[in-house]
Amino acid sequence: MPGISRLDTVRASVSGVVLGQERVIDQMLVAFLARGHALLEGVPGTAKTLLVRVLSAALGIRYSRIQFTPDLMPSDVTGVGILVDPTRGFEFRAGPVFTDLLLGDEINRAPPKTQAALLEAMAERQVTADGVTHGLSDLFTVFATQNPVEHEGTFPLPEAQLDRFLLKIDVPYPAAEAELRILDSYAAGFDAERGALLHVDPLFTAAEARGLRSAVDEVTVASDVRDYIARVVRSTRDDPAISLGGSPRATVALFRASRAAALLEKRNYVTPDDVKTIAPAVLRHRLMIAPELQVEGRTADDVLGSLLSRVPVPK
Repeated sequence: MPGISRLDTVRASVSGVVLGQERVIDQMLVAFLARGHALLEGVPGTAKTLLVRVLSAALGIRYSRIQFTPDLMPSDVTGVGILVDPTRGFEFRAGPVFTDLLLGDEINRAPPKTQAALLEAMAERQVTADGVTHGLSDLFTVFATQNPVEHEGTFPLPEAQLDRFLLKIDVPYPAAEAELRILDSYAAGFDAERGALLHVDPLFTAAEARGLRSAVDEVTVASDVRDYIARVVRSTRDDPAISLGGSPRATVALFRASRAAALLEKRNYVTPDDVKTIAPAVLRHRLMIAPELQVEGRTADDVLGSLLSRVPVPK
């Protein structure tokens, strides 16, 4: 599996800039390797934007950003036809989705119609303008961000749209030791708001990044592990703590993410531990917790932790 060993270098390169978020970086790499999209949720100031910028630079792929606002139009995302020459008709001007890695910043601040324009591009990897279909890059990956605490002026994504994200990644505060290292970096001259100071060398070419994704398809998932993946998701439909469980799309998502997680550990086979480790990120946004548990302050991760401890693991 050529290039796999360099993934450790990518992890080190990104974690050398964004301190204290190693688990988040690994899950972002899982989403990219599995050809999926990810929703990053965390309070402002936890380096969500910086993570995406640095990861795209390390992978050597194109990057663009959309700042979602209430007045953002679908054409601002996908592109628009412009009449340049009356004799030639309208000419399509591509929008920022025509890239490899797209950051959709504060996606829940855009109205549903604009959210849908991006999510359609995510699902189909193409956009249609004036009756003409335009294909997107085969590396096209969306990392969208949202703030979990501020709800004024937002349009929360409905469950059907959330289901299009392969992973929902929680971006926590860094640990105390990591926060002190952040201050040390700034004392030494680092500034995340000055892009010229972000010295991240590309470690792959676009063709090599495609090769990494192809390597995921070669990762073996034994029949007993496939059975385990299906039982984990099916258990979410029978648990009284969950009012809406994972769909078959969730089962496939857990399968894909587990393969990518195994590859990230330089293995060509999936273990039950791979499944258990990545399952919360795959399932937390696909479940609806029973209302009485929400009142008690229970979260999807609380319920999933209990569920995963009860599902028998293959030996």
